[in-house]
Amino acid sequence: MAIKQTAGRDALGEFAPKFAQLNDDVLFGEVWSREAQLSLRDRSLITVTALMAQGLVDTSFQHHLMMAKKNGVTRSEIAEILTHAAFYAGWPKAWAAFRMAKEVWAEKGSAHARKAHENDMVFPIGQPNNGFAQYFIGQSYLAPLSTQQVGIYNVTFEPGCRNNWHIHHAKNGGGQILVCVAGRGYYQEWGKPAQELRPGDVVNIPVGVKHWHGAAPDSWFSHLAVEVPGDETSNEWLEAVDNTVYFKATGKEV
Repeated sequence: MAIKQTAGRDALGEFAPKFAQLNDDVLFGEVWSREAQLSLRDRSLITVTALMAQGLVDTSFQHHLMMAKKNGVTRSEIAEILTHAAFYAGWPKAWAAFRMAKEVWAEKGSAHARKAHENDMVFPIGQPNNGFAQYFIGQSYLAPLSTQQVGIYNVTFEPGCRNNWHIHHAKNGGGQILVCVAGRGYYQEWGKPAQELRPGDVVNIPVGVKHWHGAAPDSWFSHLAVEVPGDETSNEWLEAVDNTVYFKATGKEV
């Protein structure tokens, strides 16, 4: 069965149309689709090992790790594969690969994954965010840290969780500041590419800007939400960020 791939055209369709066509139609449409000669699982193992050996532990490596998981490679198998390859490709390369593999094979929503995420930050996860659940896809948690002078809340998202498109309004002042404290997530403004977020990143969100934020598909994510003081402040909740928009924004199209 031919694999439908559009990443090449999406990223390089105008700049390098021939390269994009070869990537999408030949590499994935023909080579990856030769399952009678070599299974998708085996092709994933070869690709992951080859990329690690070259030290190309970037977003493309993460994409192929996710493909490997989808193609049936288990958590214990990827750990053994990377351990074995470390002796031939190099120990530092293996360390970098393991950091990304841990995120991809994290047990979504499990007590183990939650505990590991809690250990990565100093703020509590809090309770299920039931009061705002209608404005989220997936499970989120809320821990109020300050409700006087300036409102500060630790918001935690399970992998794949994100809030709806929304807008902060105010007559004067207002807006919101996000301070990322653990995990990996994304922030996107309407009409702009999504911005990857990691611990230490800060996002200033002005009033009147349509946006969403949430976790990466394969990682828990927490940020402090700081309410900027203002007059007549309010939030306008809009449509959900559906899977098509979300996976395109986070670079996880297959």
